[in-house]
Amino acid sequence: MWFIFTLVSIFSWGAADLFYKKGSDPKDPYSHLRIVMMVGLVMGIHAFWTILFTDISYDPMNIIRYLPVSSMYILSMTIGYIGLRYIELSVSSPVMNSSGAIASLLTFIFLGQVMTGLQFFAVAIISVGILLLSILEKREADLDRMRHKEKIDRKYQIGALAIILPILYAVIDGVGTFSDAFILDKVMSENQANTSYELTFLICAILSGIYLIGIKKQKFNLFEERTKGYAALFETFGQFFYVYAIAGNAIIVTPLISCYSIVSVILSRIFLKEKLTRTQYLVIAGIMVGIFILGFE
Repeated sequence: MWFIFTLVSIFSWGAADLFYKKGSDPKDPYSHLRIVMMVGLVMGIHAFWTILFTDISYDPMNIIRYLPVSSMYILSMTIGYIGLRYIELSVSSPVMNSSGAIASLLTFIFLGQVMTGLQFFAVAIISVGILLLSILEKREADLDRMRHKEKIDRKYQIGALAIILPILYAVIDGVGTFSDAFILDKVMSENQANTSYELTFLICAILSGIYLIGIKKQKFNLFEERTKGYAALFETFGQFFYVYAIAGNAIIVTPLISCYSIVSVILSRIFLKEKLTRTQYLVIAGIMVGIFILGFE
C-alpha cells in the first residue's frame, strides 16, 4: 500500500504546487505569509477533525516531540513560497525536490536501511533526471527569450536569491524527511505525527496572521484567497497519505515522492501555457522508468 499512498501524495502535491505558483504575487512581499495562513488553517481543521471524530488517542506533548521535524518542513515550505515569487515553477519544483535524494542518502547512511542494486540504480535515475530537468528548463527558457528578444520578467530572473531559495528548501526538507523516518520508526505513529505537524502549522498560521494583520496592518480576506485555499487543500490531502507512505518504506519513498515535481512541470505547461522540449520529455520518461522500478521491484 505504501506505493499507492506515495502516488496519491505525488499527484496531490503536484497540484498544490500549481496553485502555490498562481497564488504567489511578486508585487506582494507578504504573499508567502498569506499562503502559510491558508495552509495552516486547512491543516488545523483537519487535525481537530482527526482528534474529535476518529479513534485516534492524541497526546498534545507530541507537538513538542515532533517539533524538530515539523519545524524543518514548515521552514522549507515557507522558503519555497518566497522563491515562487522569483522563479518559474517548472524550474523551482525540480530543484527543491532533489531533497528526496538527500533524505534517501541519509537514511542509507545513518538508519541502516538497504536497497537492492536495481533500486539504487532507480534512485540514481530519478535524482539525475530531476537535476537535468531543472538545467534543461533554465537553458531552454533563456534561449527562447533571447530568440524573441524578450525582456525577462523580474519574477523569472534567476539571480542569487532565486537559486539559493530552492537549494535551501532541498537541504532543509531533506534533513526533515530523514528525521521523519527516524521518529516514525522509533517515537510515534503516523497519525500522531501528522496531527502534530498540522497543529504546528496552525500555530504558525496564527502567528503569521498576528504579524500580517496586527503588526503590518495588511488586509486579509479569506474569500479572496481561493487559489491559496486550493493549494492548502491539496497540500493537506497529500500530507495525510505521505506519512503512511514514508512509514512503510522510507528509503524508497523519499526519492520517489520527489517526482511530484514532474506533475508540477506538466501542470505548469498546461495551465501556465509553458512548453516542454523533446529532451525534457525524454528526461521525464527516464524518471518514470525509475518510478516503475521502485514501485514494482
